[in-house]
Amino acid sequence: MSEHSENAAENIINNIMETIADKIPRQKSVRFSEEENTVTAQMNKLFGRQKSVHKILGGGKPADVLLWRNKKISSSVLTTATAIWTLFEWLDYHFLTLVCLGLVVGMLIQFVWSNASGMLNRSSEVPRVQLPNELFVNIAVFAGTQINKLLGYLQDVACGRNLKQFLIAVAGLWAAAIIGSWCNFLTVLYIGFISAHTLPVLYEKYEDQVDDFVYNLLGLLQSQYRKLDTSVLSKIPKGNLKSKKNE
Repeated sequence: MSEHSENAAENIINNIMETIADKIPRQKSVRFSEEENTVTAQMNKLFGRQKSVHKILGGGKPADVLLWRNKKISSSVLTTATAIWTLFEWLDYHFLTLVCLGLVVGMLIQFVWSNASGMLNRSSEVPRVQLPNELFVNIAVFAGTQINKLLGYLQDVACGRNLKQFLIAVAGLWAAAIIGSWCNFLTVLYIGFISAHTLPVLYEKYEDQVDDFVYNLLGLLQSQYRKLDTSVLSKIPKGNLKSKKNE
């Protein structure tokens, strides 16, 4: 019975995979020479990119961490983020509680240090902990720049009279709202952090397979959009609201 059920399950999975493979349109590639093979490989890069994944991520140490060039640093960063998320989500700690406990521990260490040095007649200064002002300025400038870019993009889409981009933006915001109703903001940040430390390195490892799958999927979505445009969108009456370019 167990062997029969396993064979049946394998047959069902194989049939599903074959059905999906048949429905996804395959790209036609004609190869005549090595030069054409090189051109085809460059054209099949995701979104026509020519830079490596490391350069797209900005290069330097941040890209090295995201692509696991140094496994010790990347694993320690990921472990720290997981520990913070576990403290807040699973153990029900609060941010103010952890900050106060950390300050209390720091004060106790400095208190013991200063009194022990006085009792031992040693003149050792207690190290002062100070955060540079530039750190907070850089964080504020970076956050403000990204928020302004997002607001500018949404305003351009809203005023651009491009129905396709408008629907995509609305669908993205609607999906983000639904995800936000499932989990809180910290969990969303943690999911994004985990994705940033896993998806780039997986894409770099399986680059060709991902590019082929994405282009096939985009081809399928494009064909479906053309059908929707022909049957529904093209029949929507358009007003004469075109703005003049040279005004």
